Amino acid sequence: MIRVFQVYFPGRTLLLVASEALVVVIAALPAAFAVSRTDAGDILVYQNELLKLPLVVVVCMACMHYYDLYDSMILFNPSQAAVRVVQVLGSSCVILACLYYVYPAVQLDQTLLIAWVALAGASLIVWRKVFLAFNRRGHHAQKTLLLGAGPLAAQLAEEIESRPELGLDLAGYVDAEPTSTGHLRRLQHLGVPGDLEALLGRHKIQRVMVAMDNQSGRPPVEQLLTAKARGVVMDEGPEVYEAIAGRVDLNSLRPSMLLFYEGFRFRPLTRLYKRAASLLLSSIGLLVTLPVMAAVAIAIRAESPGPVIFRQRRIGKDGKPFTLYKFRSMHNGADREGRFRPAQHNDARFTRVGRLLRRTHLDELPQLFNILRGDMHLIGPRPFAVEEEERLAEKIPFYANRWAVRPGATGWAQVRKGYNETIEDNVEKLTYDLYYIKHLSIGLDLLILLESVKIVLLGRGAR
Repeated sequence: MIRVFQVYFPGRTLLLVASEALVVVIAALPAAFAVSRTDAGDILVYQNELLKLPLVVVVCMACMHYYDLYDSMILFNPSQAAVRVVQVLGSSCVILACLYYVYPAVQLDQTLLIAWVALAGASLIVWRKVFLAFNRRGHHAQKTLLLGAGPLAAQLAEEIESRPELGLDLAGYVDAEPTSTGHLRRLQHLGVPGDLEALLGRHKIQRVMVAMDNQSGRPPVEQLLTAKARGVVMDEGPEVYEAIAGRVDLNSLRPSMLLFYEGFRFRPLTRLYKRAASLLLSSIGLLVTLPVMAAVAIAIRAESPGPVIFRQRRIGKDGKPFTLYKFRSMHNGADREGRFRPAQHNDARFTRVGRLLRRTHLDELPQLFNILRGDMHLIGPRPFAVEEEERLAEKIPFYANRWAVRPGATGWAQVRKGYNETIEDNVEKLTYDLYYIKHLSIGLDLLILLESVKIVLLGRGAR
């Protein structure tokens, strides 16, 4: 795993991204040769086409990301990946055509572009098959053992088995006795902790993930140290789970970790950056979207009586309530009984305009005023109604810790988890929120912003 933007990415995935960018660049050479039929260098260098290539590469790679071609579900599905590569090329051509219309100076030779797109598309499909065939070879994966059989070990097993790009081959687990917990039931029980040293040699283990809970007893520290001295990689279960899953493990979280461990600290420069970025982006956002907001306000008033803006008390930093603004998407007085009810799929309370606003996330635009006022940041844990947050804080351990930072219009939980309905959903959401608070940084905010744009463009996560 390689840390980028305070988030860990599989090294093999990053290698695939870099290699595919290189494939796209290299495809320009035979394309230029096919167009010029004599000297590829003439069209690329002397006609300044080489200087225009980076724009095409950036657009193409951005579309690869937005079509989820590096997501685990698509990564190892060759037929789906091939279809999406074609979609990427089509979208890239549309985007480039718009850019060329606005900025003709950056326009690539039309014949060269067509040849390049065709060659790049074929090359990407072939290269991805070669790369994935190499990735599936078992001897290229790191032989891994889980020490422990509790909930954390089961979660680690599930994550590792569902993501071949991690390059980890689970040999089994070691615990006092066999278990049928979660994904561990699919793995072999290799033995007991007291025999760890012999088991490591017998199964040629290269990596050990220590995920023992209180019920499993103490880990065999001396045997682990001996194995580490021999080159076996040792991982602490909660930390490696964070790296793989992008969220904290609540079962392993202790108050001492919030107090003393790295993270969960907010330096003055971080606070200054968050406020300055929120002020700048909300000001720009208001200037750009004011015509849109005016049109939305007219559409809301034209369809149904009632106020254009929906106001609701939400929990902010340090648990202090504030008034959040949104465009009204439901019939006026939809919750007359005063009890907060989360939006559902095909909720009868939505107006026709409101349903469109929710689907396109345009109902969120008035929150730019909240951000400008300082009630919220652009990025942070999503705020909920006061009574809902207080109910969740009573039922979920560490829930109130998400109030340590200002809430946001979008956040890590929103781009990774989406909408929440049940207590279990909110527990999972909290694991992402605490991860964000622990790793808060400019880089992570930038990544969340890019993912949020992706969600808005693709219309995901709306109710």
